[in-house]
Amino acid sequence: MKAHHSRRSFLQTAAGGIGSLALSSMLARGAQPHHTAKAKRVIQIFCPGGMSHVDTFDYKPELIKRAGKPFDPDGKLQFFASKPGNCQPSYYPFKQHGECGRWVSDLFPKLATQVDDMAFIYSMQSKTALHGPGCFMMNTGQTLPGFPSMGAWVTYGLGSESDNLPAFVVLPDPRGLPPGGPINWGAGFLPAVHQATTLDATNVEQPIADLFPPKDFSGTGRVQDQQTLDFLQKLNRQHAAQRTANTELDARIAAYEMAARLQLSAPEVTNLSGETELTKKLYAIEDPEIGPFGRQCLMARRLAERGGRFIQIYCGAENTTAKKIRPNWDSHEDLVRDHGYWGAVLDAGASALLADLKSRGLLEDTLVICTTEFGRQPAAQGSGKGRDHNAGAFTAWMAGGGIKGGTGHGATDELGFKAAENITHSYELHATALHLLGIDHEKLTFYHNGLQQRLTGLEGHGVIKELLA
Repeated sequence: MKAHHSRRSFLQTAAGGIGSLALSSMLARGAQPHHTAKAKRVIQIFCPGGMSHVDTFDYKPELIKRAGKPFDPDGKLQFFASKPGNCQPSYYPFKQHGECGRWVSDLFPKLATQVDDMAFIYSMQSKTALHGPGCFMMNTGQTLPGFPSMGAWVTYGLGSESDNLPAFVVLPDPRGLPPGGPINWGAGFLPAVHQATTLDATNVEQPIADLFPPKDFSGTGRVQDQQTLDFLQKLNRQHAAQRTANTELDARIAAYEMAARLQLSAPEVTNLSGETELTKKLYAIEDPEIGPFGRQCLMARRLAERGGRFIQIYCGAENTTAKKIRPNWDSHEDLVRDHGYWGAVLDAGASALLADLKSRGLLEDTLVICTTEFGRQPAAQGSGKGRDHNAGAFTAWMAGGGIKGGTGHGATDELGFKAAENITHSYELHATALHLLGIDHEKLTFYHNGLQQRLTGLEGHGVIKELLA
């Protein structure tokens, strides 16, 4: 935190090299939150491509009334990649659910049963309708690359709860990386040690790339490995002691040391043999379509149990053209085809995660966030069956970790075209998450390029108090 930054910097400089990393870790572990935390950790689900709010959580009866009528009779509007077509109501019927009566479409039948534990932000906006910059904004608070991700900020402020697992772990979609790639979970100008470790949930034997030597490699054993590691550590410390300002070098050394510990801990996390058949069925991990994301969600729960601080799951990959479906939520041509597929995936995995966390008593101190980079238009894309990008409106939801379930914040206009009440950006969502972790978003800063930088920038309106329990 800002209050500890000068002390930490002095001690790191004085200690040097790998010793400074160890000291930094100790200081981070000893750092006191700014206020009492409701959440100890975050699990964030990110749905790249642009999930349609008007087909999922944002019920618009006026859009139903205007179905088939020109959205822009005067012909003055231009969407991101098309001229507006006719008004297109949700492809899925909406119903009210739970004691709170929140509207959810039939695309999410399982999540609909959990709305009393969820809080919805209906008035989200982005400053861009481009996928890469949109993902950057939701992950880092900025549309440009090179800024620290939320997970990096959280681990910088709070440190780790585990010696044997990374504090910040990302589980990419098995189909590939999201728009913008690893920049979405980078450390930016923060010390490089705070960037995420990516974990392949589908590869039990090699969950982290190059963690183990090939099976046919017989030139080493445990004793030889330890001797080699000890020798390398000695060389690394000598090298780092002369380069105390190089955070990438410190991060690399720390990564090597963590890798040695991960050779024991990572396979244990990814090995699901100890899970009950009921749990495996809950996450539907054997299903060829929804199973991979279910496995990611189950891994996230296992990481949370073992001291993970910030765990990010991607439901969708890069925004390329469709084969059978598009590889993410970017439904330009056929929303029913693409959202129909991804809706079933998200519904099964996210609902299982919430139910599992709750049954184990973990939901009350685990903040679950689900978001996308922007929404989709309430009109058809031209004369087709898809929807264009909409940076003016989308929905995000949060659950657990001090969130007041069943609540909603903000609203879009009568058609779902633009956020109209309590307009919200990534700044407020991030500020609220940090607040629940015990962090004052205005005090979590890092001096860079002549400024005290922070995750939430200077434009936001702070914590969304209506969502707090």
